[in-house]
Amino acid sequence: MEIESILLKQRDFFATQQTKSLAFRKMYLEKLKNLIISNENRLYEAINKDFGKSKFDTFTTELSFILNDINYYIKNLKSLSKPKKVRTNLVNQLGSSKIYADPLGCVLVIGAWNYPYQLSLSPIIAAIAAGNCCILKPSEIAENTMKAMAAIINENFPPEYLYVYEGGIEETTALLKLRFDKIFFTGSTKVGKIVYKAAAEHLTPVTLELGGKSPAIVTKNANLEMAAKRIVWGKFLNAGQTCVAPDYLLVEETIQEQFLEMLRKYIKEFKYDNGSEQYTRIINLRNFQRLVRLIDKEKIYSGGNFDEEKLYIEPTILNHIDWNDEIMQEEIFGPLLPVISFQNYNAALNSVLELEKPLAAYLFTNDSEEKENFTRKLTFGGGCINDTVMHLSNDHLPFGGVGNSGIGNYHGKYGFETFSHPKAVLEKATWGEPNIKYPPYSEKKLSWIKKLM
Repeated sequence: MEIESILLKQRDFFATQQTKSLAFRKMYLEKLKNLIISNENRLYEAINKDFGKSKFDTFTTELSFILNDINYYIKNLKSLSKPKKVRTNLVNQLGSSKIYADPLGCVLVIGAWNYPYQLSLSPIIAAIAAGNCCILKPSEIAENTMKAMAAIINENFPPEYLYVYEGGIEETTALLKLRFDKIFFTGSTKVGKIVYKAAAEHLTPVTLELGGKSPAIVTKNANLEMAAKRIVWGKFLNAGQTCVAPDYLLVEETIQEQFLEMLRKYIKEFKYDNGSEQYTRIINLRNFQRLVRLIDKEKIYSGGNFDEEKLYIEPTILNHIDWNDEIMQEEIFGPLLPVISFQNYNAALNSVLELEKPLAAYLFTNDSEEKENFTRKLTFGGGCINDTVMHLSNDHLPFGGVGNSGIGNYHGKYGFETFSHPKAVLEKATWGEPNIKYPPYSEKKLSWIKKLM
């Protein structure tokens, strides 16, 4: 099988120690950066064919992230790779202790279709920076972007170092039967469980970037205009096909009518029309039909129109939603925003606590106590107070889920650490030491040991 042969070649190449050279890593990071820049139009065309994503959105939500990641690692690679000296405890004196960042070896990255460049290449960049050999399996759902990445990388990188493997479920299944030193997966919780189970067969460590129902909470103490503007942008970016998009809205009852009208105003202002360059289409017919089935016509506050031929679903607000409604039973991953009102803020937080831990959570308020309760009480992967989605753009913050929304994290130094093993090394002096740990044992020696602990 071709992919088995490539993995074996990667193992042989990793054994040569070449990928541990900082100059080697920087050279290929620079090469990837130049390839992305020189193939920018090709990448724009491919993603536009897949689901109508504009040049503006592709650069701001995909390529800019990738280029910033590369620049970050080129700038910080020396400090990230430098052995970290730590304190040595009393019983190991005289000695010195260091932690070395060791590359894991041969890693597999399985990308997602909704941000097909960013969610495939950002983990690859972190893995390269950490000194690994990599196989990338992009999502076949975004077929044109998969083919573009495969052509750009496979024509310019040695396969024993970096290779893009095309294909669908059959090819992914074959990959998961092989033994890697790390698997990084972005996608649904359902598929994440399959990946985790396959990795367990080889005791392969995994990072799972999954999803979940991420809440946005708006209280009467919020700047309502700013909250509406930022929620509309974060929710309907990429037609809602964003893992950290606000999945549902909890809004305080006393401001509900006023706030919903503001949401409708910004949806209109942002011009999310059928065929608009600032609004993508749904990725395929299967997802389109799934989303249309979730629209309860009796609860439409705004929107609700769709065009199957163009895979367009209008930004839709659904009001008077109940926790038991079908739309609240699964991650939406589309341009539908269900709204649930609340009278008591802490009771609303308790309702969120009863659900699985989300990938993201958002709070809009200027009340310090409400902010404190939000961060202290709720567990979630990451989030914002008075904004949505933008925590992803700070490479000093880790990005990842918790519980049902994922395992592990990346971005910035956290990506480097994800694809590294912290190797502990204690170096001892050889000119002498107390004899208390060696046989024959005695009560006196034990007494000294207890004092030293």
